[in-house]
Amino acid sequence: MAKHKLQRFAETATFPNFVQPPAYHYIEDYALKGKWSQDFFKNNHPIILELGCGKGEYTVGLARNNPQQNFIGIDIKGARMWRGAKTAMEENRTNVGFLRTHIGQIEQFFAKEEVSEIWITFPDPQPQKPRTNKRLTCQRFLMRYKNILKPNALIHLKTDNAPFFDFTLETIQEHGHLLHFETHDLYHSGIDNELTQIQTHYESIFRAEGHPICYLNFSLHV
Repeated sequence: MAKHKLQRFAETATFPNFVQPPAYHYIEDYALKGKWSQDFFKNNHPIILELGCGKGEYTVGLARNNPQQNFIGIDIKGARMWRGAKTAMEENRTNVGFLRTHIGQIEQFFAKEEVSEIWITFPDPQPQKPRTNKRLTCQRFLMRYKNILKPNALIHLKTDNAPFFDFTLETIQEHGHLLHFETHDLYHSGIDNELTQIQTHYESIFRAEGHPICYLNFSLHV
């Protein structure tokens, strides 16, 4: 397994759609900050992030459906993202990129109002109560997103974890964010679009096990 990971790390280093900054990015802004459109995608299309993208199925799926938008999958697990990056290259998709970093460092990679939308798909729910400040929808993280998002930009959440979903709903209400839509059972909500047509690896497993999938979208309080 370790050898397999090393092979994937070596391969991603050759991918033009895979960004893996050196260690110094933890103490200063990365060179692409504010320049993703100009230097990476080379167009002015909206930039949309998937946080905790795992194997990148959702990132690539969204890119297939929306060729006039740019998508960046972000995760710290480089060996997992290898799959999405390789698929995007095999399909010659130039509107897809992958960034290996901690979500907590996101403000070092994106400038004010550089991002048009965020997807959070099946993140670690961090179920232990002392770890609530590590949840990707806690207020601490939402304020980081606010510093890079355009005004009124949508944030999407898909999860099988009902307590995490309810925590997010409570955070939205407590801090005055604007909830646009929510359902505790997406696949019995009557929705038939990319929300149900694109599935992550874990989403397919959860559905096969009979877990309802929760979904919501909201925008941040200005």
